[in-house]
Amino acid sequence: MRDIELGWQRIAAGDLPGARRPWTGLDPRPGDAVRSPVTETVLLIDDDPGFRDAYSELLAHEGYAVAEAGVAPKALAELRRTSARLVVLDLMLPPSGRPEEGAALAERILAERPAAKVIVVSGAGETPLALHLVQRGVYDFLAKPVDPDVLLAVVARAAARLALEDRVAELERSLTAREGDASALLGQSAAFLEARTLCERAAPADVPVLITGESGTGKEVFARYLHARSRRKDRAFIAVNCGALAPTLLESTLFGHKKGAFTSAIKDAPGLFVEADGGTLFLDEIGDMDPALQVKLLRVLETGEILPVGAARPAIVDVRIVSATHRALESMVASKTFRDDLYWRVRGIEIALPRLADRVGDLPLLAQHFLNMARALVPRSPVTTVSPGAMRRLEACDWPGNLRELRHEMQRALVMAGGRGEILEEDLSPARRGAAPAAAAAGSDELGEGATLEEKIAALERREIAAALRATQGNRSQAAARLGLSRQGLLNKMDRYGLK
Repeated sequence: MRDIELGWQRIAAGDLPGARRPWTGLDPRPGDAVRSPVTETVLLIDDDPGFRDAYSELLAHEGYAVAEAGVAPKALAELRRTSARLVVLDLMLPPSGRPEEGAALAERILAERPAAKVIVVSGAGETPLALHLVQRGVYDFLAKPVDPDVLLAVVARAAARLALEDRVAELERSLTAREGDASALLGQSAAFLEARTLCERAAPADVPVLITGESGTGKEVFARYLHARSRRKDRAFIAVNCGALAPTLLESTLFGHKKGAFTSAIKDAPGLFVEADGGTLFLDEIGDMDPALQVKLLRVLETGEILPVGAARPAIVDVRIVSATHRALESMVASKTFRDDLYWRVRGIEIALPRLADRVGDLPLLAQHFLNMARALVPRSPVTTVSPGAMRRLEACDWPGNLRELRHEMQRALVMAGGRGEILEEDLSPARRGAAPAAAAAGSDELGEGATLEEKIAALERREIAAALRATQGNRSQAAARLGLSRQGLLNKMDRYGLK
């Protein structure tokens, strides 16, 4: 009863807390709305009316709708009636009053509503059972006596997690329905939104488009997105990797050939330009194209004519060219390894895709998306989220493989979690668990001779952020602009390096 008395005392005194813990990146910020426009309902399940009355008033004051139940059958009926997604459950329930009663009800709730966030309340001797339930998908557990501050903070964190999952699901539905793989089109960082907006504006025109960016940033997905929004969307989209085929084979693949043009040409082949006629041809890794083929591609762009290998007459095609490369084509032009006239032809509109390391603020959204996708590969895996500690480790990584690397990391983490509903630091690969640089963790700019390159880079980044904050008198928006970061990206880095 001590926790109930404490709750009544806090309520009677008007001591209803607001923000109660540092923001972690996934938790709600102090003062931020933590719920979607549709108020979340909290289902309180406890056989003690005093507990329910005290905490119903506490939660209602914070803006939640509250439903109550004292026994398992009533709890399940209220769950179905209210569609509650937040549940606070005392393990000691009738008829036996043993914690196994509440544990069985928790598993029934999760079986019926896997996305629900169930917070169990347990006594000191029930901690092993509570931990077991967390491994089975329960969101969190609180030890008695329950402090109202702690309860509200955990419920707010669970509500914020639901809002994030809703946002991910909404974006997945809207994008996947049109483009298939939504991962490269998810994000809110400034550089990403600029690239997507440019893609949307370029789509209706027939101007050639060049998509640049590191491997794994989603260049082909962007190309398909552009095609899907163009007037050619009902015609073919054909993709070919220019670096994956030998020059002679690539020429025949692109332009086609006549029977007998070479030894293995036993019949006519139309080529990809003909197959893409009226649609879009995506030339991936165009920077790897042989110089002799660059000349032939240039002629197609200038005249719309192709000459199949062994043919006497050219054919006319109507194809939009979208190209992509991870190489610096301007440097290749300067070194005479890529034709300058072709460069200006394919670079009608250039869309530069940012590295994942430059979109740290998008990591929670992307990581959750990849976890959702990975569940199809891991049988009986529950709805899984990333813990704040694990997210901080992910945010400290450089991600040289970009989206592709993050997808594989989330697949591995889901397997290592073993059915637990939350990814912990221990589930990450060794390289990710050690991703937070020691110097950054210590908040020090002084490095010894044995410091690693990663530690030196982190120290330099910390110094530059600190200098920008000093120059702008602590104005984070101005500091972010000086550093070329989004405000959210700056806040993430400040949190990582312990800067205020």
